[in-house]
Amino acid sequence: MTDPHAHHHDPSRGTREAPVGSHAAEHGGHHVNGMDHPAGHDPHGEHDHPGGHAGHGANHVARFRQLFWINLILAVPVVAFSSMFAMLFGYSLPDAPGINLIAPLVGTVMYFWGGWPFLSGAVSELRARTPGMMLLVGAAITVAFLASWGASLGLLHHELEFWWELALLIVIMLLGHWIEMRSLAQTTSALDSLAALLPDEAERVDGDQIVTVSPADLRVGDVVVVRPGGSVPADGRIVDGRADMDESMVTGESRPVSRSTGDTVTAGTVATDSGLRVQVTAAGDQTTLAGIQRLVTDAQNSTSRAQRIADRAAGWLFWFALGAAAVTAVVWTLVGSPDDAVIRTITVLVIACPHALGLAIPLVVSIATERAARGGVLIKDRLALEQMRTIDAVLFDKTGTLTKGEPVVTAIAPTGGHDADTVLAIAAAAEADSEHPLAKAIVRAAQHRGLQIENVTGFTSSPAVGVTATLDGHEIRVGGPRLLEELGASEVDEAATWRADGAIILHVVQDGAVIGGLELADEIRPESREAVDALHKLGVEVLMITGDAEAVAHAVSTELGIDRVFAGVRPEDKAAKIGALQAEGKKVAMIGDGVNDAPALATADVGIAIGAGTDVAIASAGVILASSDPRSVLSVIELSRASYRKMKQNLWWAAGYNLISVPLAAGILAPIGFVLPMAVGAILMSLSTLVVALNAQLLRRLDLDPGVSTRAILTR
Repeated sequence: MTDPHAHHHDPSRGTREAPVGSHAAEHGGHHVNGMDHPAGHDPHGEHDHPGGHAGHGANHVARFRQLFWINLILAVPVVAFSSMFAMLFGYSLPDAPGINLIAPLVGTVMYFWGGWPFLSGAVSELRARTPGMMLLVGAAITVAFLASWGASLGLLHHELEFWWELALLIVIMLLGHWIEMRSLAQTTSALDSLAALLPDEAERVDGDQIVTVSPADLRVGDVVVVRPGGSVPADGRIVDGRADMDESMVTGESRPVSRSTGDTVTAGTVATDSGLRVQVTAAGDQTTLAGIQRLVTDAQNSTSRAQRIADRAAGWLFWFALGAAAVTAVVWTLVGSPDDAVIRTITVLVIACPHALGLAIPLVVSIATERAARGGVLIKDRLALEQMRTIDAVLFDKTGTLTKGEPVVTAIAPTGGHDADTVLAIAAAAEADSEHPLAKAIVRAAQHRGLQIENVTGFTSSPAVGVTATLDGHEIRVGGPRLLEELGASEVDEAATWRADGAIILHVVQDGAVIGGLELADEIRPESREAVDALHKLGVEVLMITGDAEAVAHAVSTELGIDRVFAGVRPEDKAAKIGALQAEGKKVAMIGDGVNDAPALATADVGIAIGAGTDVAIASAGVILASSDPRSVLSVIELSRASYRKMKQNLWWAAGYNLISVPLAAGILAPIGFVLPMAVGAILMSLSTLVVALNAQLLRRLDLDPGVSTRAILTR
């Protein structure tokens, strides 16, 4: 950034990466040592049909809830008036005309109505030549339906009357789908929450009038009024007013942040205590909030390696089930039990339904994505989330990531009998009229100390030298080494030490005499040390890459305990450094501000951008940190490891259950008198789905607050 008031401060007051020992340009620009301020995938992976799993929204939840309750009611007479059910439980049906038609007629309604999601799904899978769970369920209920009608009409043995089992299977499957839809709908609540942050109406200033419009009608340049407690309808810049803003929806930080005239505000943030006037800089799909919504949507729809494994497992299970059903039919027929062949074959097809397997991975990842979004971590690429657990090297960009990216006064060296507060107050008075970042840093430091900043007169700026002003009749000058050269003065004794640390050095001169020196540096984020220590605790190598000079880079790395430093690296060369690390066999995660780091973010095994919704290179990063807290990378690692554990547990439960239950359903233990009834198999299958869903829900207990994740790692 350059000084918007160039007539106050010459742009050449500082030059980026000035040689150590030559600070002629330190006080002239923002580009100084230590600073870098440039002037449709289905959640199941399987279905997209009316009865499948596409579009898990409120409509799907309501649909399956309604189908479940209606079919549960219909199932009562079907089961009660099923002749086989009556025989099994030892009671007789009333001897009344038409009583034997209740189960077939109501069962037929259940087959076509309650079974329609599975039947239509089976047709879609056949057309797509992607056999899976819906085809297995559809086949099972169709075989049961045909066999039951055959028995009811006297065409087949009466023991093949499966109306009660057909009814129970449909009800249980609908219950499982309802639970599944409700669980998956909860994982998309982050999108609904984000959309709800925008106000329904915006108040636009139109001349002397205030007109109420829809936020969608706002255009760049419009000025809107934000009332106390109201939400900002579009991204913009405050042109009048000051307010404490609740920005937690973007940053994850619960504490309100003070914003005043000239500051930017984000759509959806809330002015907690005062009203504002905001000039719109981005509206509609271009706002930060819209960008976050797209990220969450992409995360919900992206396909991951683990999901592809689950899809393949479901495909293998289909052929396994089909083969087992064929063998079952042949074997039971050969041993002279054709009725048992039908019963066992139907049971195998029911038991082998990969419902739990289809839910195992996507539900875990969907919940992980939602939990991450609520914790200020936006998972854009599910594969990045999975890979994060394998990372053994984390490469931080320095400026704006480990540091705040803005100068602060870190030391004051008074001379000539003056004290530090006096020197700082005089310097702040001389710099008060400037918009230059170094000047702002000096003024901020004085304000933080509660010092009174006096008014000056005759403010001027000299190219590459510094500023001059008059304070109470004294000439005050603040500048870098060229100021001292011009005066023939010596620098303060502490300057040599500051220079070795790569700091920015300014001197304060009163009436031609040096009264003190100021050390300014890019402030290290207070959370950075914890982040580095926690990564070391996990056995991860921590590296830093920066375009800054060696002295600056090593001063930061020494303070934080970073393992390796790459200094003086141009933005276009950062990707090559990552490639070199990968050639060493490292799995590298790159954390950068996402502006100049796009190639590096794309090259890394996992790219993590800081600053969601701003002009970061979102397309190059798989993970977006909404806050600037570097400890958020620990939250990503913790989430990755926890979600991977759940994926493995669910895969083993779902696949293992099927591999064990299918042989039992086929009747492998029939020689010792044990056969698995179809209804029991259906119940166990749905229980398997329920276990998988509940196991995935345990991820919701994970607290992804960066501080909590970091402390948990450090205290292990």
